[in-house]
Amino acid sequence: MLDEFCVWLLHHRGLSLRTIDRHKRLICKLLPALGTDTTRWDAAMVRDVITAEVKRNKIPNAKCIVSALRVYLRFLASVGLCRPGLDLAVPTVAHWRLSALPKYLVQADIERIVNSCDLETDTGVRDHAILLLLARLGLRGGDIVNLRLDDIDWRLAELRLRGKSRREVRLPLPQDAGDALLKYLVRVRPPTPVDHVFLCMNAPWRPFATSATVCSIVGFALSRAGIAGPPSKGANLLRHSIATSMLRGGATLDAIGTVLRHRSSETTAHYAKVDIALLREIVQPWPGGASC
Repeated sequence: MLDEFCVWLLHHRGLSLRTIDRHKRLICKLLPALGTDTTRWDAAMVRDVITAEVKRNKIPNAKCIVSALRVYLRFLASVGLCRPGLDLAVPTVAHWRLSALPKYLVQADIERIVNSCDLETDTGVRDHAILLLLARLGLRGGDIVNLRLDDIDWRLAELRLRGKSRREVRLPLPQDAGDALLKYLVRVRPPTPVDHVFLCMNAPWRPFATSATVCSIVGFALSRAGIAGPPSKGANLLRHSIATSMLRGGATLDAIGTVLRHRSSETTAHYAKVDIALLREIVQPWPGGASC
């Protein structure tokens, strides 16, 4: 049934293979508590199981679990294997979108991270190219994992990326990032029929399994650079940092949204919270003597 569910997600919902695999893994975690006889599931059972599971997870992961179960119940209802409308019994996870401040580093720290790689080693050359792509173009970890050799246009100095919703965009390749990428491809990357750009350094030569590998590369670079207590240790830290740096350099929110490939302007507006110069212009004076 889970295999049929994956096929349904691919053809009827148009989800990416990575998202489909995540949904399948999350549903597998819930099935022991729910049982295999889906015709006996009811609203109380679904609500109790999902509530217990959510309490053991952080908010982002809890939202993924809730979403996976909800879409699985819709699939079961569509093939007559559970009561229609049972997906409405799945509770929502309280979380206010874009309520927190963006996590970022100042430009000086970003340069320390990029320059922390040992360019005398093969791993250092590879990681240097990855960090420059993250820091200069604000790529996601998944962009690094999925980058193919054919996606690099050396003549036009562009990268072709396929991000969320399978949208294809082209971004200019900065000089330093292009030089680092070329050095990795010519000197380090092993000859192999695998068309992914970035590969694991130990044989058998294979691409990164998930974006968690890219996050680990960023985490090790933070340690080498001596940055204590970073706000986060994932690839998105560099993505948020470049957006904040562009904003403080005078770039418009539309320009930042184009570089980061945001589908909604509301997502880009999130970075306005750290535009201190603009906030100073519109802040209202504190009424003297008034309590908070």
